[in-house]
Amino acid sequence: MTGNAAGTGQTVLVTGGSSGLGAAVVTAVARAGGRPLVLDRHAPADGVPWIECDLADTRAAEAATRRLAERSGGLDAVVTAAGIDVPGRLADVPGATWDRIVAVDLLATAAVIRAALPWLEESRGNVVTVASTLGVKAVSDATAYCAAKFGVVGFTRALAAELAGAVGVTLLVPGGMRTAFFDERDAQYRPGPDANLNDPADTAAAVMFALSQPPGSAVRELVVCAERESSYP
Repeated sequence: MTGNAAGTGQTVLVTGGSSGLGAAVVTAVARAGGRPLVLDRHAPADGVPWIECDLADTRAAEAATRRLAERSGGLDAVVTAAGIDVPGRLADVPGATWDRIVAVDLLATAAVIRAALPWLEESRGNVVTVASTLGVKAVSDATAYCAAKFGVVGFTRALAAELAGAVGVTLLVPGGMRTAFFDERDAQYRPGPDANLNDPADTAAAVMFALSQPPGSAVRELVVCAERESSYP
């Protein structure tokens, strides 16, 4: 393993790596000469090692993380890009759906990192968690997503203090991106045709910058969005 260099030989576990930002990170890691690994419900790009996993099952997420780390001989970084949302008013979103959003977006973030810690500590590696501009700005009809992403912000800041000197920790706060994230929403919750959204490849480049920091230097927080993106706080 190569420690914190975001280059040849770096082994990076990406949750949600089959689509959206996660897939863009997988591509960026591979192009940099690293080895991406994926946890997802769907298969990533051909040839990328992965384990099928429903991240809402946090114990299964921990077990899958350990299996991937053992198979690959260790980990240099974890990027928790998996995320879901089903917008709607609190009274209208089924309880099981609300709980699942929080489980995937927040609880699985902690579960995967918890399981990966022994290998990250050994490699003096890095963690990049993925929050959202809705982790620092609350809006109507997004109670589950805001609760989860606000939780990711608090979790990551506490984790950075806890792991200082052992593992680099970066909080990524992305604005809206041109991904399939919005595709299954009701029309009222989709970005309009003129919405300013970021290319996920540009956000992935910011992830790679965080992963490129040498031991002892950490990019604590990054906000990345289209310059005129309306959800920016």
